[in-house]
Amino acid sequence: MRHMGKTKVDRRVLRSKLALKEALLSLMAGKSFSQVSITEIVEKANYNRGTFYTHYENKEALLDEVLGELIEELIAAFRAPYDQVELFKVEEMPATAVKLFEHIYSRREAYTVLFQSDVLPMVKEKMFSAVKRISNEDLEHETTDPINRELMQAYSMNALMGLVFHWIEGGFQYEPAYMQEQLVLILNYRPGAARTHVRK
Repeated sequence: MRHMGKTKVDRRVLRSKLALKEALLSLMAGKSFSQVSITEIVEKANYNRGTFYTHYENKEALLDEVLGELIEELIAAFRAPYDQVELFKVEEMPATAVKLFEHIYSRREAYTVLFQSDVLPMVKEKMFSAVKRISNEDLEHETTDPINRELMQAYSMNALMGLVFHWIEGGFQYEPAYMQEQLVLILNYRPGAARTHVRK
């Protein structure tokens, strides 16, 4: 009986926290985060301030949890192509193995709100830092001298996240499957000569 009681409490906590997070994102769709008040959040979620302060110290802590959950899912999606292999070969990776765009698209409403908000710089920094950290921890890239591994890693992560940010900021112009295919093609592309259009 004690276990059942705890389960009910846990579900109640999850339900109230979810309502508060959804309320925050809903309010941020219409105004900046700096203008959102805790009173507005609890009224939107149909809870009281006491419930809010039971779970969060302030609205920044609530936003941190929203971002934390998104980034946790982002990391899992980033790891998907290689989490079951010892040697990860990009040239052998099928487009269907890429899960990053599927995750983002499945949470596109949250990403859209965050990318149109006044906390965008922090959102981008947290996303980039998380993916860079996981890449550094999980993957040891093989390079041919004289390529500097650290510089190659910085280049790769900036290119990947730049593509992700471009897609989100463009309003998800392309389907996730198309983005997956394009990413694999880009990763395997070795540019040669480029025709210039400079006229002297």
